[in-house]
Amino acid sequence: MSIQEYMRILRRRGWIILAAMLLGGAAAFAISYFQEPLYRATVEISTVPARADWGLGNSAKDLMRNFTANMRTPEVAQRVIERAQLDMNPYDLLAHLQTQEDASTFTIKVQAENPDGEVAKLIALTAADEFVEERTAYYAQQDKRDRIEVKIRSRAIGYDQIQPKPKINAVAGAVLGLLFGIAIVLALTWIEADLLRTPAAVERSLDLPVLGAIPKDSDGRESAQPVAEAPRVGAPEAAG
Repeated sequence: MSIQEYMRILRRRGWIILAAMLLGGAAAFAISYFQEPLYRATVEISTVPARADWGLGNSAKDLMRNFTANMRTPEVAQRVIERAQLDMNPYDLLAHLQTQEDASTFTIKVQAENPDGEVAKLIALTAADEFVEERTAYYAQQDKRDRIEVKIRSRAIGYDQIQPKPKINAVAGAVLGLLFGIAIVLALTWIEADLLRTPAAVERSLDLPVLGAIPKDSDGRESAQPVAEAPRVGAPEAAG
């Protein structure tokens, strides 16, 4: 299509795109406004091998996946609840507790989410303490050369609000509304693709010049007045 046709489509249906953007942004902002606040606290645990050995280092990397899996068991969660004196069951705690290993830095991230930021911080630190103490007791029985030093990198942690974020969600909703509006306009344009609305479109489609067009009334409608019929040759004249 030519630029003129694109401009014509925008003039006719640009309001659809604009309305979809506004509705998407407003809906996302409204949903965010009524969301319950949620905070996240993160603790990093260091799991460094006792000696710089290639084999021990690879073993430590392989064990990190086992460490993170063992931290997310109901038994460990129950010990964390009892230790922190929390009013919840183990499955509720596990639903808001994430663990993630990073083999490149020999660290494990423990993330806890809660509507109260201080409670999220308490859960993350308690879960990390439970893991560190359990691993330290285990490796104390092993040869020093085969141990993995497990410790919390820093206890001075804070917490971040992860929801609601009305502004970010409103921008994301407006972008989705923009895409949805464009999709609607493209669908309507595709439906009308077979309609020839301008002389230029007729000439381009049929590859023939347009010699004339049906005139329109002052209000833009096609004229309904019939064209006067030419007199027939040899017709009898009306009686005088």
